[in-house]
Amino acid sequence: MRHGFVNKKLNRTSEHRKALLKNMLNSLIKYEQIKTTLPKAKFLKPQADKIITLGKKSTLQNTKILISKLQNLNSANKVKTLSKRYEKRKGGYTRIIKAGFRYGDNAPMAIIEFVDRDVEAKRVDKKKKDPAKEVIKKEEKKAVTA
Repeated sequence: MRHGFVNKKLNRTSEHRKALLKNMLNSLIKYEQIKTTLPKAKFLKPQADKIITLGKKSTLQNTKILISKLQNLNSANKVKTLSKRYEKRKGGYTRIIKAGFRYGDNAPMAIIEFVDRDVEAKRVDKKKKDPAKEVIKKEEKKAVTA
């Protein structure tokens, strides 16, 4: 019987597990798609769905709960925009796609993503290339080789 087994322990202490969940939630909200191991993705999915459901009702209490769970104001604000995207949907905001096995230890990998995700969200941190700087670098390389 499974009495008393609330969730997976993932071979971590409770504090480490809470920190792992918070960081993965923040990454999922920021990038809208992350690659992780299958057990971690299965652990994250119900929590992410609950966060989106919490953001649907825009009250001060829900905002405070979001900020306390995520500990990041930017993520809490993005949850509000995500929840507007899923107003008509009653649940199932995330999906898990199996992605083979990791090379080093053969751990099962998975991609967890939001259902109607924004593809441009993956490129949030990548710097845009400045064409003027590239021309200058090419000219410097030519000057050095000549």
